[in-house]
Amino acid sequence: MTNSQTSPAGAARAPHLKADLALVAVTFIWGSTFVVVKTALADISTLLFLALRFGIATIALLFILGPRARQAGRLAYSLKGGGLAGILLWAGYVLQTFGLIYTSPSKAGFLTGLAIPMVPLFTALFYWKAPRLVELTGVGAAAIGMSLMTLNGAILHIGRGDLLVILSAVAWALHIVTLGHFAEKGDTALLSLAQIAFAALLSLATFWWAEPARVSWKPAVWFALTITSLFATALAFSVQTWAQQFSTPTRTALIFALEGVFAWLTSFVLTGELLSPRATFGAGLILAGILLVELKKSGVRGN
Repeated sequence: MTNSQTSPAGAARAPHLKADLALVAVTFIWGSTFVVVKTALADISTLLFLALRFGIATIALLFILGPRARQAGRLAYSLKGGGLAGILLWAGYVLQTFGLIYTSPSKAGFLTGLAIPMVPLFTALFYWKAPRLVELTGVGAAAIGMSLMTLNGAILHIGRGDLLVILSAVAWALHIVTLGHFAEKGDTALLSLAQIAFAALLSLATFWWAEPARVSWKPAVWFALTITSLFATALAFSVQTWAQQFSTPTRTALIFALEGVFAWLTSFVLTGELLSPRATFGAGLILAGILLVELKKSGVRGN
């Protein structure tokens, strides 16, 4: 087969591959911040931390994406999508960050991954888009892997922090589905800026009355705010918004299953936290589910 025959297919696959790799990088950033955030929350109240995180990220995005966002097409559509995504983003972070106070960083990462099996369900429910069989198979493998990593013996013990993180997974799943829907036709720069700005406004409107505001400006707090606002928020969500133009919500959620693995790796490096053989097998199932979808995708057209 000549180059002229193969290049169109290769060109068609290139954006999808770049998008998937970008989502892996985003997942690594998020997974590596669990320990950082948990450490910082000892010296700053949760909602104040989120208000500062989203506020700083919004200012950064105004400088980076502001000029392009002002020239965006489909203004109302993009603002609607960004606003809805921002509300879900805020809810997910509030629930997850409060949950981190009462559960371990690695377990929080794994429970957040429960969003994966929720995404195809919500996609089919709201937008009547059935995922491909290979995607459902990968999701199933990842869901079983997360169960093995989260179960304590034969009984799943759910504490207060675990429940909050599970509820955050619902918000994250809805966020992925919503962003995937609006990214297809909306302006990605405006979507990125709007969702972070809405989350910042909600955080600023609640941090001063929903809980006692406190902060001790220690190096850990400064470090966490810098990493989470610039990299885990401004950069990560801008990349996610761009990437979801080329990736289905189900495949995006499946790639995000790696967040639990990255959360454990970071916790292991920083605190020495070890996984049991059962949990290690679960991590392997997550990786297998992702590889199944990616390898199958490389041989077929489309999403």
